[in-house]
Amino acid sequence: MQEERKEKLRTGYTTGTSATAAAKASLLSIIQKQKILEIDVKLPKGNMIKIPIHSCEFDEEKARCSVIKDGGDDPDVTHGAEIIVDLSFTDKVNEIEIDGGEGVGVVTKPGLGLEINKPAINPVPKKMINENIRDVGKEILLKKGIRVVISVPKGRELGPKTDNPRIGILNGISILGTSGIVIPFSTASYAASIRQNIDVSIAMGNDTVVLTTGGRSEDFAKKIVDLPDHCFVQMGDFSGYTMQQCAKKEIKKAYVVGFIGKLAKMAAGVKQTHVKGSKVDMNFLSEIAKKCNASHDTIERILKANTARHVSEIIIEDNVKGFFEEICNKTFVHMKKYSEEKVSLDVILFDFDGNILARKSG
Repeated sequence: MQEERKEKLRTGYTTGTSATAAAKASLLSIIQKQKILEIDVKLPKGNMIKIPIHSCEFDEEKARCSVIKDGGDDPDVTHGAEIIVDLSFTDKVNEIEIDGGEGVGVVTKPGLGLEINKPAINPVPKKMINENIRDVGKEILLKKGIRVVISVPKGRELGPKTDNPRIGILNGISILGTSGIVIPFSTASYAASIRQNIDVSIAMGNDTVVLTTGGRSEDFAKKIVDLPDHCFVQMGDFSGYTMQQCAKKEIKKAYVVGFIGKLAKMAAGVKQTHVKGSKVDMNFLSEIAKKCNASHDTIERILKANTARHVSEIIIEDNVKGFFEEICNKTFVHMKKYSEEKVSLDVILFDFDGNILARKSG
């Protein structure tokens, strides 16, 4: 029982939330004509989080505020980095421009869902900054526009310590985050939370679970699988372990839901799909394409592809039939094996807009 009383791991906040807090504080300091010490930031799901402001300078037309990124009990390489926002006004009424300065990486390869030669600032942080600034800057935006430039002084040296260079983000870090908060990536605690989640489902009388690779795939899964919240288990990168637990705890049916990146790894038989621990195998994906009668040119493009997402773009562009189905079939075979054939399965591969690319059940 001692184990149960262990202190819960502390969540942190993403680089995206840090930039949002610095941007909102910058605008508020101009409006209120005073230094902002902490700020409430609205997260993507509508809940609020209080963020301390590290530094704040302003005059009537511009401001510069910064936040020290706090990864909670998941101290990644960006933990402790200073995220700075320079905010100024423009004459583009009601427009908010968001740009990257020093230390924010630049996208140089396709497959990331971001524009090439533009700063690596993901859509969710952009949306967060936009919404939070509009919340406090309605009056100002009636007369002028706002420009937000994010910079990370240590970004250039931190970038190479991440996966960024491999996927073509150069000269800095990415401004990331889908939920705005960082859930600690500790193997023991994550495994415990998976077991607990399955236990709750069983205790509530459910013998079907939906295993997702993260928050976005869970949101998409909820639109097509009508089950109570407690049946949705974020297995993250622990697909093999989670299937073993489902079999052990006598779960009857599991949906395995995700995007091409994680499912490509599961299809290749990788049990632990964390981005640092395993790379997407382009040879493996090219072999599947070959099996689906892809042209020589398509196969060459896949071998040189940057990410699994890039591969999926090539497959769709070149109209390779059966590729996504094959990914689902192979994922199905491995997941079934991990469950010792005890759990009925439904594997669903989503695209990034929540459409089903392929599905395999049995």
